[in-house]
Amino acid sequence: MDLADRFRGKRCLITGGLGFIGSNLAERLSGYGAWVTVVDSLIEGYGGNLFNVESIKDRVRINISDVRDQSSTNWLVRGQDYLFNLAGTLSHIDSMTDPFTDLEINCRSQLSILESCRKFNPAVKVIFSGTRGQYGRAQYLPVDEKHPLCPTDTNGINNTAGEWYHILYNNVYGIRAVSLRLTNVFGPRHQMRHSRQGYLNWFVRLAIDGEKIQIYGDGAQLRDFNYVDDVVEALLLAGAVDSTNGEIYNLGSGAPVSVVDSARAVLEAAGTGQLDQVPFPEEKKKIEVGDYYADFGKFKQVTGWEPRVSFPEGLRRTVKYYRKNKEQYW
Repeated sequence: MDLADRFRGKRCLITGGLGFIGSNLAERLSGYGAWVTVVDSLIEGYGGNLFNVESIKDRVRINISDVRDQSSTNWLVRGQDYLFNLAGTLSHIDSMTDPFTDLEINCRSQLSILESCRKFNPAVKVIFSGTRGQYGRAQYLPVDEKHPLCPTDTNGINNTAGEWYHILYNNVYGIRAVSLRLTNVFGPRHQMRHSRQGYLNWFVRLAIDGEKIQIYGDGAQLRDFNYVDDVVEALLLAGAVDSTNGEIYNLGSGAPVSVVDSARAVLEAAGTGQLDQVPFPEEKKKIEVGDYYADFGKFKQVTGWEPRVSFPEGLRRTVKYYRKNKEQYW
């Protein structure tokens, strides 16, 4: 499928569009000749960054708005061909210390967005970004879409509700919607000021600064990682292929890496930094899910998608980007 032909001239709205995945998606879509509107609240600490779209600022429309503002969303969804619904809080720790904000953004606001679509643009195709956190601790590996949902934190529960609102509106109101459950996405344009939105970006920062990377416990738990360019490709395919409507899919790598080996790979990519193993903090141990890696065969069968960028190559690109643009992210 030629994605450039599919999206050229299309109107695409990206919620969370100044954040990590949203800005990389905006760059790809604008390169295809799509009419792109990015929406972001720029709440401190959430990851939105105007520098993320600096290179395409003349080719996208930027709207600073919060998805909790329904009147704004009512206006923004009108006339859009695609809605890439990426806005959300990502921190598992924050969702436990501030559960009501997580509820408002990841659950209630998702229902609000869908109501805006139902009333003002029922023809739009909606692509929702779910999370591996919806599964909780794996009962078997690799995790497929039939695996029970047993979240270990508020974030996983609210994302599950937000996801199922999309499937419900697809089934009842005919608003075409699909969900991709993402897993440990990494690459350029991720926020680098704290570690609460995933540890790999923080490892990269520490390595670039020549500091110690702390591993909790033995670091043997397995994870799979997807480079952001591969995730952008998956989002576009999910939007472009009609047979994805009403479906839920996992993304994954097919090549799980232990936490300690991922740290070593970061150190190798950066050429600086050190490794330090320390006891597991109690507040993080309670929500640690252990080994997790996904079966993405269902999505591959429908779209042909599979990851193209290896973990070491993705890390090399990531380190290069942040070394060049460090002052915009530290």
